[in-house]
Amino acid sequence: MAQGYIGAPIRRREDLRFITGRATFVDDIKLPHMLHAAVLRSPRAHARILSIDTAGARAIPGVVWVFTLQDIGELAVPVPMRMYQIPGLERYLQPLLARDKVRYVGEPMAVAVAESRYLAEDALDAIEVEYEDLPEVMNVRDAMRNEVLLFEASGTNLGAVHEISIGDVAKAFQQAEYRRREEFQVHRYTGNPLETRGLVAQFDTGKNELTAWGVTKLLHYNRQVIASFLKLPEHKLHFIENDVGGGFGIRGELYPEDFLIPFAAMRLGRPVKWIEDRREHLMAANHSREIGCELEIAARRDGTVLGLSAKIYGDMGAYVRTHGGLVPCSTAALLTGPYRIANFHCTVHCVMTNKTGMGTFRAPGRYESCFFRERMLDMMAADLKIDPVELRRRNLIQPEEMPYTVGVTRPGSNPTVLDSGNYPSALERALKEFEYDKLKPLQGRFENGRYHGIGLAYFVKNTGGLEPYEGARVVVGDGHSVAVYISISMLGQGHETAMAQICADTLGVPMDWISVFHGNTDQIPLGWGTFASRGTVMCGSALYLAAKKLKQKIFAVAGKHLGVEAARLELREGKIYQKGTEAPPLDLCDLASLVRASVTLNQGQPELEETAYFNSSLMTYSYGVHLAHVAVDPETGMLEVLKYLVVEDVGRVINPLLVHGQTVGAAVQGIGGTLLEQLVYSANGQLLTTTFRDYLLPSSTDVPPIESVILEEAPSPLNPLGVKGAGEGGIVGTGAALANAVTMALASLGVEVTELPLSPDRIREWIR
Repeated sequence: MAQGYIGAPIRRREDLRFITGRATFVDDIKLPHMLHAAVLRSPRAHARILSIDTAGARAIPGVVWVFTLQDIGELAVPVPMRMYQIPGLERYLQPLLARDKVRYVGEPMAVAVAESRYLAEDALDAIEVEYEDLPEVMNVRDAMRNEVLLFEASGTNLGAVHEISIGDVAKAFQQAEYRRREEFQVHRYTGNPLETRGLVAQFDTGKNELTAWGVTKLLHYNRQVIASFLKLPEHKLHFIENDVGGGFGIRGELYPEDFLIPFAAMRLGRPVKWIEDRREHLMAANHSREIGCELEIAARRDGTVLGLSAKIYGDMGAYVRTHGGLVPCSTAALLTGPYRIANFHCTVHCVMTNKTGMGTFRAPGRYESCFFRERMLDMMAADLKIDPVELRRRNLIQPEEMPYTVGVTRPGSNPTVLDSGNYPSALERALKEFEYDKLKPLQGRFENGRYHGIGLAYFVKNTGGLEPYEGARVVVGDGHSVAVYISISMLGQGHETAMAQICADTLGVPMDWISVFHGNTDQIPLGWGTFASRGTVMCGSALYLAAKKLKQKIFAVAGKHLGVEAARLELREGKIYQKGTEAPPLDLCDLASLVRASVTLNQGQPELEETAYFNSSLMTYSYGVHLAHVAVDPETGMLEVLKYLVVEDVGRVINPLLVHGQTVGAAVQGIGGTLLEQLVYSANGQLLTTTFRDYLLPSSTDVPPIESVILEEAPSPLNPLGVKGAGEGGIVGTGAALANAVTMALASLGVEVTELPLSPDRIREWIR
């Protein structure tokens, strides 16, 4: 292949080991003398712990240790917040194991470590716990009455309040010719990667060093926190990430188990493995999405939006987890979306209830805010008798207004600035690709026993930024090989392929020379991780800078060796050419060998290598349109998605096949979450959806072929590659587009969708 890998649809090189069963996941790690851990979880949603008796469990042959919070002693710190540390939330951090109370079904209470997982599970059954039941509080409105307190010392279930104020909302509403107020609700559900959480920890008593596998997504940060917990120097911890069966925001953040398993390995001096089962995952891993919104809009009669006012209520569950107030605060941060709304006020309420703690799930807060905003715009369009497409055209931010400053919308952050974009162009492209004008006559039509509807949603998604840097190191080796070491982990996005493409083009070598190494804190000293669609934006840019620096070094060394000026050299497909001459090219790997043999050619350095860090606290913003055509059976409430399209501008595409895969996968996940998935609790706090019989995931027969169009009309000016993140755009608009389509389909029956999911029983209820 000729040079020009960036932008080429190259198949994922990592797929070979996945589809042939040769990948190495955390449960594939088997170490000599390894022990197995199991976690005792609370069967009650709210109760005082009167006693825990572990004597019977410890007496079982093969059970090595059973420990509770008391056994951890002075190390028993709560799980810290990493992001969105709104004042007040620190009162609700989760202990590593329950202290005096349990506050949700699934809360860890004790850990059993045994010679096998079977024995560890038997030990859990032998632990005797005496409880004093307390009343549960299971929804936000009840919690805010403070009649039942999860944390008596705080005196309230309102964890924190955050306020956003931009422009003059009161004046905008006074001047408005049209106003509407609605209440919306997004349901609780969660990410379900193929591989559940897991951890293997090994402590070398001789070296006083800990090695851990399974701490995905944020290796360097997690190492720092666990080192502090274990009272070890950070360089004594080695965190390694092997292959990962999906992340989706739910894996890789710190949970109690990430402290407990290394603690057990250190105390016992033997490797300890813990693998979560699916029931544990649904009970104990982060839940997400459960957000309510009271939204009011002000506009002129021609559809020009003047102002937006909102109250957002986030059901945080029983404890504030690593992400702090991110989900409800991110809902507020992008509530204005791609529209010119100069006046915006929002109050965010983080409320504690007796449920599993809230964390991130693919496009956290952005899915929710898109549903709230885009539903309200469709309602407004119907009230004002304006076509919903035309209403959006009138309010979209225009290309000449970019970069567009929204204002400060995130706690403790810079102003939100939309970096680049041609929002009207993306809308027109989406309408054309979807053949919207041809389908429009079907709107609300009853054919063959079903009502048809077409729904639209426009989204903006922040990517990159959040944490300030990522790093990369590039080393030219022997035998036509280039090693790339990057600071991020990989959760299935295809970064091994994309990073090889970036390095190949930037350095000027064949892509098959390049090996990409990742997920190891020993290989590159600093980094943050893979989240918020930042992998290519941040680490791809670091790799570009490292490869560019290395190329300049290569020219300087080659120029010295050849006796020519560095400016007269160029590097293509691994060979160094002298411009404007017929001189034979110098093979890059031959030059690397010369460097290793010489102490003077490369200023005494034995390798051709460079390291670079890309620093930026500014976010890039991808954007795009979702369109859905649905048919609804009014008798059964069954909804069929007949056609679905996602159009997204990602600035610059490294690999269109990867972006298409991410878009389709995200859309499938969004459709499943909108139509099928829901975490349901009983009145006394029991989680009723703890298996895949009860918690429904989409299968290949539940979703249509999904079309995607990837645009490159607005490269980001904030990084050298011009890229924007592409992992979450496919999910952001699913709830909004499908809800708008169902409302259009059932408009003649008076149905107005204000809450999710769009399940058959709920649709039947609305129709009745």
